[in-house]
Amino acid sequence: QVQLVESGGGLVQAGGSLRLSCAASGCTFSTYAMGWFRQTPGKERDFVAAIDRSGSNTYYADSVKDRFVISRDNAKNTVYLQMNSLKSEDTAVYYCAASRVAPLGGYTALLGGYNYWGQGTQVTVSS
Repeated sequence: QVQLVESGGGLVQAGGSLRLSCAASGCTFSTYAMGWFRQTPGKERDFVAAIDRSGSNTYYADSVKDRFVISRDNAKNTVYLQMNSLKSEDTAVYYCAASRVAPLGGYTALLGGYNYWGQGTQVTVSS
């Protein structure tokens, strides 16, 4: 059973930084592409960033490009999301997800492209 556990969320002032982590277990981590999504109440879950199995290729939503960095450590079975220059509109519950699809291609930003999800971690950015 694949389990994904996010951590690192919290309250931060606008302009600040946070680093989210997502630890995976129950799988061969290096065979999964990984993604981060976020969701606010009453809205759909939106794509934030993704990284391929080796970490060689990364993908970002336009809204976070040049501010967020996704990375992974296959030796630690962990994917990270470094969030810089945070804005109030970044406030959301952040979810990590694992995908068996390789390459992600057109599935990169789609919820249906991912097979497993974490429980989410709250990020609140105060203005």
